Amino acid sequence: MTTAFPSSVAILTPWYPSTQRPFLGAFVKAMVEATAPGYERVTVYQCDEWAGRHSAAEDAEIVRAHHALLPHALRGYPTVGGATRLHLPVPLPVGLSYAEIAQRHSATVSAALGGQPIDAPVVHAHVGLPGGWAALRNARPDARVFVTEHATFLDAVLAQPEAREMYAELLRRCAGVFAVGRAVRDPLVEAFPEYADRVRIIPNPVSFAAERATPVTALRRWLFVGGLIPRKGVQRLLEAFALCRADDPTLTLTFVGEGPLQEKLTARAAELGVTGAIRFTGAVPPEQALGLMREHDLLVHPSQFETFGMTVVEASAAGMPVLVTRCGGPEESLAGIEDAAGELVPVEDDPESLAAGYRRLRDRFTAGMDLGLARRELAARYGYPAVAQAHRRAWFPDHVTTDPAPEQGH
Repeated sequence: MTTAFPSSVAILTPWYPSTQRPFLGAFVKAMVEATAPGYERVTVYQCDEWAGRHSAAEDAEIVRAHHALLPHALRGYPTVGGATRLHLPVPLPVGLSYAEIAQRHSATVSAALGGQPIDAPVVHAHVGLPGGWAALRNARPDARVFVTEHATFLDAVLAQPEAREMYAELLRRCAGVFAVGRAVRDPLVEAFPEYADRVRIIPNPVSFAAERATPVTALRRWLFVGGLIPRKGVQRLLEAFALCRADDPTLTLTFVGEGPLQEKLTARAAELGVTGAIRFTGAVPPEQALGLMREHDLLVHPSQFETFGMTVVEASAAGMPVLVTRCGGPEESLAGIEDAAGELVPVEDDPESLAAGYRRLRDRFTAGMDLGLARRELAARYGYPAVAQAHRRAWFPDHVTTDPAPEQGH
């Protein structure tokens, strides 16, 4: 029997999905949905960065007025897992360093609470700077502070001396840092070997609750989910798709997401003669993106770097094979089940190698894969119950449970 946890947890995050930005922080929302059930109280402090261009004098006046008004405007909203979300705008002038941004987050949380500490014995933050720093500065003296690090920009943070010093202090004082994979843990341990014992791996959670209505029978409907930015490899994807469609005119490709490359992709699709086979949905809520996964045949994810590769695991949860680059997180996430789950290809600019990966996957799809095995193995690693149990053992090590709470669907 699952027991309730007579305690509370606070979660600080710079990202959380909203109507305007439905993709932003979807992994944080998943973590809340996985871990919040069963606790007396879980409060999400969403520090939402509002950037602007203004003078130093204007900035000082904005901050003063904002801090004065914030406690009066603070209001809780229900979110997933029975948690409550508090929305805290963080005014930021363009051009601040990572250290300055972290200090702004910390000051905003303090102002919102009227200078009082966060009332929770466990405070869990996302990304060391700014989330971890804000948690450290605002937690109760007796609270245990944890951080999940999944920032793709971690190297840029550590390259700034003041930010690096703040991260060292965070590691020294926190109860633990959870890297979502080796692509994050390895740089932290290399930068701060004296704190290696503080950094462990707990991955992002992925829901396996929803089943696919009908199995994939052919790899014709391609899907990409993510930002339309250079790091995601979307230009290489379009070129590879055109190469493959020359062999099979029934292929289609759906881009789910938005970004500065959409106009270029649209123009290049016209040049390649594949406009009629391409669809851009724009940014959609995470639930809709997961639904699209269950309606398509193949996720193609040619990113140049990922700390975890949550989209790849979500695709396997949706019962679809994946064609993905060895860009850090995905090869770790799929370790041991690569052939069962899909095909991994090198990170490079050449679209032909991505197209060749598709052809290999297509040719062995009916005989050389086991999507059911991949789904079961990934659920055991990254499903809500497994990740929730890992967090609970860290947050409250004296409270032992033998069976985690059942997973809740989206």
